[in-house]
Amino acid sequence: MSPVSGVGRVNLKAEVTGGRADTGTHAAPSKGSASRFLLALLGLVGVLVFLGLGIWQLERRVWKLDLIARVDQRIHAPVVDAPGPATWADINAAGYEYRHVRLTGSFLGGANTLVQAVTELGGGYWVLTPMRDDRGFTVLVNRGFVPQERKAEFQQESGGARSPTAIDGLLRISEPGGGFLRSNDPAADRWYSRDVAAIAKARGLTDIAPYFIDAGASGADSWPRGGLTVVTFRNSHLVYALTWFALAAMLAIAIARPIFARRRKRDAAR
Repeated sequence: MSPVSGVGRVNLKAEVTGGRADTGTHAAPSKGSASRFLLALLGLVGVLVFLGLGIWQLERRVWKLDLIARVDQRIHAPVVDAPGPATWADINAAGYEYRHVRLTGSFLGGANTLVQAVTELGGGYWVLTPMRDDRGFTVLVNRGFVPQERKAEFQQESGGARSPTAIDGLLRISEPGGGFLRSNDPAADRWYSRDVAAIAKARGLTDIAPYFIDAGASGADSWPRGGLTVVTFRNSHLVYALTWFALAAMLAIAIARPIFARRRKRDAAR
């Protein structure tokens, strides 16, 4: 075999090997580009989600501020008569809760309903007693809070004074079902929420309003202790919104940095 032929085969082999190497070199960036595009797309979706959550928190903040203003106006408004049967079908939290109302009538005899509660005075019970308004209907009145050690006393009590009286307080919307992870048990007389319909059924009450009334403040030494209604509302929506927007900004920066880095590298190579 001539030296020329040997050189030709070596050159041919080198060209084939080089061609394969070139082919692999061109294929790798193609797969890498697809992966980078997918990651960037997922990151963009994340940015949009974070922005959406931030906007939603701003909308919630507007709603909460409106609620706070509305409640503050209601509790400081002049007292009005508690709504009668003609308006019961329209009563809802948005339009009626925390209105400053008055009942004039007499408490009914029979057992009180004690509902578990936690207040600034500790753990204990709300004492709910039905009151017959002079206009002919019945309303559950939350007369106030009693501590755990006085439970038996108010379970045995036959209700508030049955002489004619007037009660001023805040209108509250019924709390059906029960408390957190605990359902009301009327048969065992265990109550975790002020469920007007269930209490009325258990006590055999008729013509009863679909709301109850939290009585106003009573004497510091008397039980039940009225005036403990919580009318403050947590409003952290702006903090939550800024948190979501900050996450969106950080994710956007994380997506953009490698893109600009690759562009600078290509520009430098030209």
